[in-house]
Amino acid sequence: MSARHYAAVAIGGSAGGLEALSLILAALPGDFALPILAVQHLHPTDSGYLAEHLGGLSALAVSEARDKEIVRSGHVYLAPANYHLLVEKDHTLSLSVDEKVSWARPSIDVLFDSAARAWGQRLIGVILSGANHDGTEGMRVIKRRGGLTIAQDPRSAQHTAMPSAAIDAHQVDVVLEPKSIADLLIELGGHDPSGGA
Repeated sequence: MSARHYAAVAIGGSAGGLEALSLILAALPGDFALPILAVQHLHPTDSGYLAEHLGGLSALAVSEARDKEIVRSGHVYLAPANYHLLVEKDHTLSLSVDEKVSWARPSIDVLFDSAARAWGQRLIGVILSGANHDGTEGMRVIKRRGGLTIAQDPRSAQHTAMPSAAIDAHQVDVVLEPKSIADLLIELGGHDPSGGA
């Protein structure tokens, strides 16, 4: 797996996913080279606390995604509450208030689908704890386009439905607990000699 040059990581989580995402981001070094785009199902009125919380845990820069923002190395972009997060073909970000997908906005499927179309086999997709099936179809698109798909081990998840759905649909290449997901991302993502600039 380490022979391929990966370009980005897309992560999705729902109930229980924040704990797993926190563990992963806290374990990544400040010179982690790949951009990370993350959807964590939020209450529609969340006012940016998540980015602040995760930024306090991570050595990486963490912020809410902004429309038309260019994706940069070593940065974590979070979908704002009540907005779908998409990646355009030119690797800029797009925010949408289109209808909910799998009862969710932001939707993991929407992010995974658009990121897979933007990066193809150079994308790593990660599905974390959650109580619904959002993300399974997105993992299918990532896998179909040659990307690497990773699921949190359901035995380590607060809610098993989301990772289990992707695993049961045979759309997952690797199953790991959160700390091991971070270790694998470090192995695959390498380090940015510029420090993420």
